[in-house]
Amino acid sequence: MATYIYETIPSEPGEYPEQFEFQQSMNDQPLTRHPKTGQPVRRLISGGLGIIGTGRDSGPSSSSGHGCGSGSCGCGH
Repeated sequence: MATYIYETIPSEPGEYPEQFEFQQSMNDQPLTRHPKTGQPVRRLISGGLGIIGTGRDSGPSSSSGHGCGSGSCGCGH
C-alpha cells in the first residue's frame, strides 16, 4: 500500500484546496472524489524517497576526487 497526497479542487473563486493523504494500492486508479465529502480531487506529485545502491561500499562517487565523499562538497565526510 502506498500513501498518496490529494487536494480538493476549489469550485468557487476564493476557496482554498484541502490536502489529505489516502492509502491505496499502486494498482488502484487515482481518486476523483473526496471519500467523505464527494468534492472533486486531484492527486499531487510529491518528492518521494529513492534509494539507489550497488550492494557494496564503493567509496567516493567519482575517481576524480570531486563531489561528496572526498570532502570537497563541504559536508565534512
